[in-house]
Amino acid sequence: MTPYELLVEPLGYGFMVRALAAAVVAAAVCAVLSCWLVLIGWSLMGDAVSHAVLPGVVLAHVLGAPFALGAVVFGFLGVALIGVVRDGGRVKEDAAIGIVFTTLFALGLVLISVTPSQTDLNHVVFGNLLGVARADLAQIAALGALVLVALLLKRRDFTLYAFDPVHAHAIGLNPRLLGAALLGLLALTCVVALQVVGVVLVVAMLVIPGATAHLLTDRFGRMLVIAPAVSVGAAVLGLYLSYHLNTASGGMVVLVQGGLFLLAHLFAPRHGLLGRRIAANRRTAA
Repeated sequence: MTPYELLVEPLGYGFMVRALAAAVVAAAVCAVLSCWLVLIGWSLMGDAVSHAVLPGVVLAHVLGAPFALGAVVFGFLGVALIGVVRDGGRVKEDAAIGIVFTTLFALGLVLISVTPSQTDLNHVVFGNLLGVARADLAQIAALGALVLVALLLKRRDFTLYAFDPVHAHAIGLNPRLLGAALLGLLALTCVVALQVVGVVLVVAMLVIPGATAHLLTDRFGRMLVIAPAVSVGAAVLGLYLSYHLNTASGGMVVLVQGGLFLLAHLFAPRHGLLGRRIAANRRTAA
């Protein structure tokens, strides 16, 4: 098979075209948001929210409501419960996050098991990238556009909040409101990525691109370019590999992202393990 056939053959199937479009949108949105999550130190919070939205999505399906509504409600509920447990006394934040998100995730699994439905709700947990319908693609595109526009319009405020919330408050911004807005966008982003990789692997798409870009540059503006580029490239390559190797598409997308992070961790010029050693040897030789 020629390289041209390797690239073109999958595009002859409608489900692959829709899967490719959904993967690119989800990868771009998750990557842009991941830049702030990595800087703020919200990687574990991203894990918590991505799992906490599961019961909200299932209940929204049962009630015939938009998935995004259920996800946002339970996303904020999960954050509120984490605050209640953390502020109640002896339980630290990491333990509170672990308790709340696993409990809500378990609730979602129970609801899936008892919910009569003609739709297989397990795709919410594990993703169903190759089963993306036109209606699903329209929802992914609409929510993705909403999140991207909000992030880009408020990027200066979110960036100041990430670097120095005290200064943000001093110049008249409301750090608590900015944090709540980011959490709301995080919940919506989880809905965008659910169809692609499912609840279990959403956190990878929310953390790996930003962490990879952070290894490659010290400038936040460049992170906002590098992270989506890496993430979208991984999504396209992962989907093609899953087609030709007959593997799980969502899992392959995340696996490629992990491989790119490993390369950056080793060979990034300033922050990579081998990159720093090579630079030090050159300085010594000079």
